Amino acid sequence: DTDILAAFRVTPQPGVPPEEAGAAVAAESSTGTWTTVWTDGLTSLDRYKGRCYNIEPVAGEENQYICYVAYPLDLFEEGSVTNMFTSIVGNVFGFKALRALRLEDLRIPIAYIKTFQGPPHGIQVER
Repeated sequence: DTDILAAFRVTPQPGVPPEEAGAAVAAESSTGTWTTVWTDGLTSLDRYKGRCYNIEPVAGEENQYICYVAYPLDLFEEGSVTNMFTSIVGNVFGFKALRALRLEDLRIPIAYIKTFQGPPHGIQVER
């Protein structure tokens, strides 16, 4: 696997379709921004974009959806939990198109997990 997969529970604002909310979460938590950045013209962002690949209604809940987003590993710094979580959940929770948002699940591929070196003194010392 080459992507980090996230499942968000999304409650869009009234009038915002779930597809738009899912796409907004994917964009805002990867390469999207509300401001003009001068470097945008230098690099194609397609390689780094988060993509909302599925949306399912939450059973028994009105206007709530699970949005599944795939993030390419190239988006993240190797061996950095801080970078990964800052990218995925750092800014997206204040997004105005959403009434509520919660990260429900995160799946990290083995290829990315292997970039972490583990505790500096070994597991026996850390215990």
